[in-house]
Amino acid sequence: MTARAWAELLRVSALFTVPGDALAGAAAVGRRPNRSTALAVGASLCLYEAGMALNDWADREEDAVDRPHRPIPSGRITPRAALTAAGALTAAGLALAARAGRPALTVATGLAATVWAYDLRLKHTPAGPAAMAAARGLDLLLGATATATAPATAPATTTASASPTETATVAATAPTTTKAPAPSPRSAVPAALPAAALLTAHTYAVTAVSRHEAQGGSTTAPLAALTAVTALGGAVVRDLPGETKRTSAPARLLVTALTGAYLRTAGRPLVHAALNPSPPLTQRAVGGGIRAMIPLQAALAARAGASGTALAVMGLVPLARSLARKVSPT
Repeated sequence: MTARAWAELLRVSALFTVPGDALAGAAAVGRRPNRSTALAVGASLCLYEAGMALNDWADREEDAVDRPHRPIPSGRITPRAALTAAGALTAAGLALAARAGRPALTVATGLAATVWAYDLRLKHTPAGPAAMAAARGLDLLLGATATATAPATAPATTTASASPTETATVAATAPTTTKAPAPSPRSAVPAALPAAALLTAHTYAVTAVSRHEAQGGSTTAPLAALTAVTALGGAVVRDLPGETKRTSAPARLLVTALTGAYLRTAGRPLVHAALNPSPPLTQRAVGGGIRAMIPLQAALAARAGASGTALAVMGLVPLARSLARKVSPT
């Protein structure tokens, strides 16, 4: 067993698409990333990698025919080692989520159950794409719930030793505008549902294409995914029903630019796959769809008014692109 084999099994180049889920979830509930957000990111990474290991364990016989170079059929990693890794990573992910609070653990448990159900039962059924899409949506909700569970901190305006005169001065000079309170853990899920729905829809489209990446031959799947990606891009740049206009002109420009990056990253390889649905081009379209999650997550964060978070998420793009040249994300 080598580090290279484990990197291939775990598809480490796709790891950079994971942190943005929790960060976009934090932005959706109007909170800055905090310690609980970091725990959610750690839980997400563990559960994602558990799914990768479990996926190859479940598909080991199929891969022996279609992908004999994969780590398990090639003999570089044993099936037992892959299954053990999946179990250990799942346990680690749930432990990290538990440290972020009971609401986060509840969402993480649902996410873990969805991952295992997809790999063991649902992947090769009509429900497969929906299960994979649900996992991504739950991952964003995990970040939202964990972030909202952490107590909000606010700068103190007075101290215990302040005199009445000083207190009155602070009150007189304080800004008159008020900020709506951040969602509680109970209301975090409804607040983050619009963003989760967009990420879920993108994942569904990409997963539907991935079902043909070994044999190719499908023009319908990449065309349908291209239509979905275009529609999602339009949904990101316009306000959803009931959403308040929280973004300034520069922020809206950032949302537009990030959405453009999303459309380029996902759309171009889908066009190529639709014109020539060969296995290599179909796999490239799936890889592009996976990498496109990063600008989509960034656009969702910017759309929620978290421009700094959006730019931080986009900082993962060159890392993902560089590692994808060495280890395929599919």
